[in-house]
Amino acid sequence: MSKIILTTEFPGLKLYKRGKVRDVYDLGDKLLVVSTDRISAFDVILPCGIPHKGKVLNSISCFWFDLIQDITGHHLITADFAQYPKELQQYKDELAGRSMLVKKTQVLPVECVVRGYLSGSGWKEYQKSQSICGIALPAGLKESDKLPQVIFTPSTKADLGHDMNVSQNYVEEQIGKARAKELKETSIAIYKKAGEYALEKGIIIADTKFEFGLFNHEIILIDEVLTPDSSRFWPKDEYIPGRACPSFDKQFVRDYLESLKWDKTPPAPPLPEDVIEKTAQKYLEAYQRLTGEKLA
Repeated sequence: MSKIILTTEFPGLKLYKRGKVRDVYDLGDKLLVVSTDRISAFDVILPCGIPHKGKVLNSISCFWFDLIQDITGHHLITADFAQYPKELQQYKDELAGRSMLVKKTQVLPVECVVRGYLSGSGWKEYQKSQSICGIALPAGLKESDKLPQVIFTPSTKADLGHDMNVSQNYVEEQIGKARAKELKETSIAIYKKAGEYALEKGIIIADTKFEFGLFNHEIILIDEVLTPDSSRFWPKDEYIPGRACPSFDKQFVRDYLESLKWDKTPPAPPLPEDVIEKTAQKYLEAYQRLTGEKLA
């Protein structure tokens, strides 16, 4: 089994931030982003990791950055370890395959959520108000239905805890009308292109979220992109509207935790080996389907 990396420590490197999954280091004019094998559920980081997860997330993001670069600029400089600065070469075991060097940006304070299907928090909101983030939807839609059109449903950005759905007006108040419009149009364009590509590979991208930052006064795509952590990937051949669909992500983890008498506050319980293994296989399958390659 692949070595599981839950946290990183690099003497001599300045830790910039530690998120739910990524450890980010400040290299002065750029950042080093390391995708660990940590996994969270219900906004709580679990005590065990998922083999290969960090490498899958890193590799899928790199794949998408390349595919959608005609739509928007992005923060990726390189994920080729051979091109890393000399001071990082001693950390090859921890960095190769699960890290990237990126541009340092001014992060915009909004999660850019795009939905093509009715699921998750969007489904819950629709049941109450027949709308999502102030966008009215037709009556009679079922869970997992394809929406009449792709919609942009932004939310607040929380490093820990829950994001809150907000309206486009809220985004305009935070960053201005022009930038809010650009975020919406760019997010939808990326989702549509990626969605068409994924469908050919047997994957429905039900919804996803993007983050953007300012670099030299331009908006560019940052963070992870279209991974099983930031998106809802459904196997096309198992798609049936009217119910929750199986997905290429933490489904086994969530299902197991829901079966326990756990109040969803830290500390989280450990996962059994079979749940860890099944979850790892789902991440690997998503990567292989999208790229046509096996993870190196």
